[in-house]
Amino acid sequence: MSLRSSASLPPARRGEPLQRLLFGAVYGSVLASALAAALGHDGHPTDPGYDAVWVALTAAASAGSHGYAHAIAHRADDGTAVTVSAVRSMLTEWPLLVAALPTVAALLGAYLHWWSEDGAVDVALLINLVVLFGCGVWSARVAGRTWPASCRVGGVDAMLGLFIVFANVVVK
Repeated sequence: MSLRSSASLPPARRGEPLQRLLFGAVYGSVLASALAAALGHDGHPTDPGYDAVWVALTAAASAGSHGYAHAIAHRADDGTAVTVSAVRSMLTEWPLLVAALPTVAALLGAYLHWWSEDGAVDVALLINLVVLFGCGVWSARVAGRTWPASCRVGGVDAMLGLFIVFANVVVK
């Protein structure tokens, strides 16, 4: 099986950068929010440095597995070697990793004693809520919707974040 250059890949495998960006931002924000909300130490001392690394590695594993699943699902479509296709597909999942960075940064701030870990989680949940709203508004505006309709879409996206915030409050 010969390797084909990326210039010869079908547009469906190379394209859709806006959709990938929005997907990754929403998926990564929801994932990072859920991970941050799930942080609990059951009476043990907090370790925000460990928690930051855990969130980052979990986001990386999620991005990698998502990209790999796409490569496996599409391997018959483009004729490239599975390894090349899988690596390429995994690398396109970078928006998911970037979306997790505010949560990681907030936890690292707690590790540096700038604030408490609970404060870091609250800030991360708020940032991720704003990102979800923004992604909803942005995607609706790109689709040609009016500002009021776009804000409604953003509000629905933000409800994902609010659900996680609510679950965090109820559980803790």
